[in-house]
Amino acid sequence: MQGQPEIVTKALGYATQGWDFISDWLMRPEAWSQFAILVVAWLAAVLIARRLRPLLSHVLTPKEGQSGMIPTARRFVLRFLPLVLPLLAYVLTGVGEGITRSLFGSGAVIALGKRWFLFVAARIFVREVVRDPFLRLLGRYVLIPVMALYVLGLLDLIAAKLAEVQINLGNISFSVMALIRGMISGALLFWVGRWSNTQSEGYIKQQDDLRPATRELAIKAAQVLIFGTAFVLLMSIMGIDLTAIAVLGGALGVGIGLGLQQIAANFISGIILLLEGQTTVGDYVELDGGEAGTIVKMTARAAILETFDGRWIVVPNEHFITSRVVNYSDQGSANRYEAAFSVSYDTDINRVPDIIETAVAKLDFVPKAPDAPDCELRGFGDSGVDFAVEFWVNGIDDGRNKYTPKVLFVVWNALKEAGIEIPYPHRVIEIKGDIRP
Repeated sequence: MQGQPEIVTKALGYATQGWDFISDWLMRPEAWSQFAILVVAWLAAVLIARRLRPLLSHVLTPKEGQSGMIPTARRFVLRFLPLVLPLLAYVLTGVGEGITRSLFGSGAVIALGKRWFLFVAARIFVREVVRDPFLRLLGRYVLIPVMALYVLGLLDLIAAKLAEVQINLGNISFSVMALIRGMISGALLFWVGRWSNTQSEGYIKQQDDLRPATRELAIKAAQVLIFGTAFVLLMSIMGIDLTAIAVLGGALGVGIGLGLQQIAANFISGIILLLEGQTTVGDYVELDGGEAGTIVKMTARAAILETFDGRWIVVPNEHFITSRVVNYSDQGSANRYEAAFSVSYDTDINRVPDIIETAVAKLDFVPKAPDAPDCELRGFGDSGVDFAVEFWVNGIDDGRNKYTPKVLFVVWNALKEAGIEIPYPHRVIEIKGDIRP
């Protein structure tokens, strides 16, 4: 074995030791006793698990239809029942190991069995307990290989070798082991961060007592807190001094000063919008640039408007601060619209307001407050007398296609019932001179 890497030498040494243990089983009573303890521990674990699992399942299973924090926690704990058998075997083997070492002063075989039971528990955990695809992938390619190395006794040796290899990036220095540990920990931390962010966002959105702007601000603050904490923890796990990233902070500041002004302005504008609450998700707005729609989402950089025809418009937050914004909804307040029409010059125009106001007031979406429908004379046109009926609705007539057409139908029917003619253009032709046949 001379000239071989240390890890290979170590592995061969463990293999030789294993063979020696097997050879000694026929001659040494402590080896037989340890093997017997492993078998007895496993059989005892099987018998106990058969009785314990149904009991735990009965106690932990909530009644059908129950919801809430406690039933959800009980359902979550139920998923770990497959681990009862290997963990019981591990505990019973540990008790047997203490007895064996006190009697014979040796417990190598039983220690190997304990590690094997943990490996079995890790496999069951990945295959039967974990349901998230990312965590299952991480368990399959990280947890199980690590547990296999632990069973063989090579984990400490490989970890020490990886810790000796250093990577230098300017003032930052870390080992390969720290890099691997950071990658694994980072994946777990940001998965936990994403899960926590989803849970916190769902919880905050359920708080109907908070204003929509306050809820959005709380969601953004929770995101910054969760992922900021995850980043600081990751740096600490990797062993990187936080003062070493001051250079990166300075570079970021220079970048903001030179080329990221708009991004910084939009980010700050988004915070101002959330704090003021004058414009928030659900409002129907119209900007000076012609953009109009319902705000369906507000991000750190921009607001997303949905138009009446289903298109999405991304508007930078800065535009809501530096330009004029017309907010039609203001959290569900009523809005006034009008529908124009004309009647013939032969009509008694004094009858028109009462007829139209009475007909429009019967519509279910037209409230009496803050004002009832109002029919006004607007002028005398080329072909008829021009009127307009003003009405209020609790909503947005987006694109003038939601409420106004229904009002015009009512106006048409009311005028027809009253025998009032709706004019069409007339032209008078004057012919000078004789008309020749």
